[in-house]
This record gives sequence, structure tokens and C-alpha cells, in this order.
Amino acid sequence: MKRLFAGTPPRTDGKLTKNNLWRESGVSRATMNRAAALLNDWDSRISGSTASQRDQEQAQEIKELRRQLKTKTVEGRHLRDQVDASATVIAVLLAENDALRRQLATRSAVVVPLARTQATRE
Repeated sequence: MKRLFAGTPPRTDGKLTKNNLWRESGVSRATMNRAAALLNDWDSRISGSTASQRDQEQAQEIKELRRQLKTKTVEGRHLRDQVDASATVIAVLLAENDALRRQLATRSAVVVPLARTQATRE
């Protein structure tokens, strides 16, 4: 336990877990589970340790980052939907523009004067 809290464990990755505790101690998991006083001491030290606080802070940060990721994913999906809708509108406008250009090209360029009526002369 002292090696784990000191950050110098030779047998494990140094995380403050019960698995690492029994591996560092060199006893079986069953033997460690029978040592109730040791486990109570472990639990009390873990709850107040800076490593535990750091783990809790990291867990909170991960939770916040997951929330942000979910929000950004929803925003991204909404923006993709807007892009798709815009592309559809642009395609319709291009087709209409092309039809109007073709219609303009097929009209004759002759200007026909309109006859003046009596009302327009006065």
C-alpha cells in the first residue's frame, strides 16, 4: 500500500485500485479480501487521497467532454441537414435559370411596335 501511495510500484501501473493492491502485496486476491482491517484502511486512505481527487476530477472532465461532444454532434447533424437543403434549393434555381436562358435564346429579337390608341395620345 505504501508503494502505491508513494507512486513507486514495481509490479503494477501505479493506479490506486484493489487489483493493484493485491498484486503489489504479493498475496492472492482471496487473501487480501480476508484482511478486512487492511481493506478498511485502504478505503479510508483512498477517499482522502489526492490521487482519488484527481481521478474524480478526471471523471468529471470526461463527463463534461462527452456532453460537449454530444452537443457538437447534434449541431453537426443539423448543419449537414441545412447544407443538404441548400444544395437542393440551389439545384432547383440552377434548373430554373437554365430554362429561362433557353427560353430567352429561342425568342425572336424583333421588336414589334404597338399601335397607339386614342387614349394614349391625349
